[in-house]
Amino acid sequence: MRTAGTPDVTAEATLVEAVWGLLHRALQLYRDDPRATGRLRGELARLEQPLRVAIAGPWRSGRSTLLNAIMGEEVAPVEGADGDTFFTWYEDGERPHATAYSTGHPPQDLTVVKSATGMRVDLVGWRAGELRDIVVRWPTRALRQLTLIDTPPVTGPDEHGRAAVLDRVLRDADAVLYLTRDGRASDLRVLTAARDSATGQAAPVNMMLVLSRADEVGGGRVDALLTARQLARRMHRDPAVGALSLNVLACSGLVGLAGRLLTGSEFAALAELARVPRAELEAYLLSAERFLRGEPPARVDAAQRAALLDRLGLFGVRLATTLVRTGCDSRTKLSAELIRRSGLTELRESVSRLFIDRQETLKARSALVGLEEVLRAEPGPGSAELLGSTERILAGAHEFQELRLLATLRGAGLGFDAELAAEARRLVGGDGVGLAARLGFEHDAPAHELWQAAAEARWRWRDRADDPLLRLPQRRGAQVVVRSCEGMLATLAAGGR
Repeated sequence: MRTAGTPDVTAEATLVEAVWGLLHRALQLYRDDPRATGRLRGELARLEQPLRVAIAGPWRSGRSTLLNAIMGEEVAPVEGADGDTFFTWYEDGERPHATAYSTGHPPQDLTVVKSATGMRVDLVGWRAGELRDIVVRWPTRALRQLTLIDTPPVTGPDEHGRAAVLDRVLRDADAVLYLTRDGRASDLRVLTAARDSATGQAAPVNMMLVLSRADEVGGGRVDALLTARQLARRMHRDPAVGALSLNVLACSGLVGLAGRLLTGSEFAALAELARVPRAELEAYLLSAERFLRGEPPARVDAAQRAALLDRLGLFGVRLATTLVRTGCDSRTKLSAELIRRSGLTELRESVSRLFIDRQETLKARSALVGLEEVLRAEPGPGSAELLGSTERILAGAHEFQELRLLATLRGAGLGFDAELAAEARRLVGGDGVGLAARLGFEHDAPAHELWQAAAEARWRWRDRADDPLLRLPQRRGAQVVVRSCEGMLATLAAGGR
């Protein structure tokens, strides 16, 4: 819905400039403290860098698989000795390149071996615990607007290790895709930790919750992806979840990646299996062992079946053969349908709408988190004044007010009916931050139509903001919407689109 070249109407540059000014004041304040100035210069630098999106979650939540699906190539995980884990950063680059950052050695270049579907990084010679970070530079369109971070698991037996990983995720990432298999309470407690700081409480939402491995819901039945989407929608309506997450989505990274990488020979093998009567084939698809060791009446040998299981999983084989039978009679059609059903398209659209479109706001939020940590860790003359300025930006910045309202609208806390809540969500950028998306236009529209829609919306919501019969939270929510409408009108008056 957002048109190319459409600017954000919420004057994000003003917020970034305010944060930039605060960081420079802090640099002057801490000019004799190398550690503090190093942190502050890092925060300034990331304002100019691509948005950092971490993919985090517990053990076996599918973090690396989802990252591969987003990129459309098999580049993760980069595996260390004896299952060693570390942060792996994927950045755009002109050529494949990887650099290791360790606790006791200077940065070292690593050998990158390209394959037909991605790459492998050679970590021979590195001992467990030595590596802290690996930065992979990889030429791909998916990384032109963001940096993806593959993180160690944030749950496990080592409580101290879990806390350290989560602290780094929240410190280093501007936005987080948090993966969970079932949305259990322990995962929600991890998300709650993001709100501990003053910045986190004032601008709490920079996460999306992803029900990963959605193909395994309900025992991996053929309707597993549909069931997972229904579960995600129920969670999305839960106020406790809405306060922590901008969106809740279901996605099978394995099925999505299979759709992006499906080869002609894999399609041919699936088509051969699909020719077997469904009742006969189902008997071989009850378990992976039966599919591998049995002899289904099709010309697909054991090696081909093993490759299909590796690419699609047992659920994916069931789904793909069903789709071939029902009309996906080419590799292109099957790939597109696997991607659609996996939830990957919806996930990528949400990342674009809620993260990339708001990247200046999210990066400003990260810089304020870093500044707050420095000011609280090393108080001194002038630090209290800077902390007060930080809090005033957090309280007054309209961009953060929009994020808070979006989180509140996820539940029934404001008391708006469904139609009003949907309009408010759209006007404050929940469907995209461009003018067309906010005003409900799918394509380019004449400026006078956009102006009329914005003006009418402002008057409607101004009436609600001034209505003494409405509860105070409703009036305050309406005030945020009014300010968003005024921002749109100001952009149009200045000749913006």
